[in-house]
Amino acid sequence: MDVIALVGPSGTGKSHRALMVAKQHGADAIIDDGILIKDGKIVAGSSAKKEQSKIMAVRRAIFVLPGHADEVREAIQKVRPHRILILGTSENMIHKISKSLDLPPISTIIHIEDIASKAEMAKARFYRLKEGKHIIPVPTIELKPHFSGFLIDPLQSLFKRPTASRRRLGEKSIVRPVFSYYGKLIIDDSAIKAIVKAVMRAKTFVSKVSKISVRRMKKGDEDQGLNISCEVILTYGNHIPTLIKETQERVRDAVEFMTGLMVREINIMVKALYVEA
Repeated sequence: MDVIALVGPSGTGKSHRALMVAKQHGADAIIDDGILIKDGKIVAGSSAKKEQSKIMAVRRAIFVLPGHADEVREAIQKVRPHRILILGTSENMIHKISKSLDLPPISTIIHIEDIASKAEMAKARFYRLKEGKHIIPVPTIELKPHFSGFLIDPLQSLFKRPTASRRRLGEKSIVRPVFSYYGKLIIDDSAIKAIVKAVMRAKTFVSKVSKISVRRMKKGDEDQGLNISCEVILTYGNHIPTLIKETQERVRDAVEFMTGLMVREINIMVKALYVEA
């Protein structure tokens, strides 16, 4: 496993450019602000932007809070990335992160000044200071309802107050970049229905799946995730509550892993029991 780094002052656009840098240098994992991202999916860690004080945020970002480094180290061992890109505000910071996570020595250090102009860095700093926006380097994902023919708004905010207003505590607002190296990922709801059907039909106790519905739920401007519902006919002779719970977990894991969209609810209605002759 190889380790490279992208270094630059806070608010100069490191996270926004992380996907491009990772692609150019063959990095399949990114460590940014306490989070481990593998193949465009957050797999471990907790964002430093969730902390209520700068001191705690720094400790979170360099993985010195109890249990944080252990969680990410275990995830690295599990996903086994080929090359990791570490983002930090200084070379000292990235070396501390590397040491905390027991990573190999950093082979290449890239400075933000080498890949971004002064105007671009100034624009990034403006959005950070004036609007409280912080980018996480994962692709934008959209759900396209198959029946409607129009796109639902992209998933923008990950951390907001439970009101329609944006959370504005310093640099607490975290957004996905609308435009990234990988562009937009548009997922038709028929694809999600196909995943649900495939997962359920793989089980011998499911005789039939029908009336699969996928809806994106919102509360004001806050995204609440997907509501998935369906009707099933089960084979007689099994404990229904156990089977339904297991199926819900499998469907949730499959949809979230394959699409990156959060699943809020999975409602399964048992319409009948099939008795084999």
